[in-house]
Amino acid sequence: MNRILIAEDEPRIAAFIEKGLMQQGFATAIAHDGEMALQFLKTDKFDLLLLDIQLPIKSGWLILEELKSKNKHLPIIVISACFDAQFRIQEISQQNHQYIEYVSKPFRFADLLTRVKNIFSLHSSWQNSSSLAFPD
Repeated sequence: MNRILIAEDEPRIAAFIEKGLMQQGFATAIAHDGEMALQFLKTDKFDLLLLDIQLPIKSGWLILEELKSKNKHLPIIVISACFDAQFRIQEISQQNHQYIEYVSKPFRFADLLTRVKNIFSLHSSWQNSSSLAFPD
């Protein structure tokens, strides 16, 4: 079962995402601030991070920087209402050689779910390929 960390400080949005993902058979955990998200990522194994940029204590930007500094790679979907986030995400993704997608708030759950399933489909095909390896 794929494990997804939802780093989202807005309780209604976090619950909405979690409910939908659990109905689709995913295991989830919720971090309500950036510090909690980093703690989860240090102590547990996740297959995907859903990351809000405007988290309290440590922002999503700081989380991305820390993941880069620790050379920790996992697919990330940034979910944000920040207008310029999409452009910064593209730059970070290219610089870090990390798979990061962007979903703008507000969003439809069906659109988010499609991206989640696409990431796991890609992950599966990378693992099954002899020439490509998906980084941990």
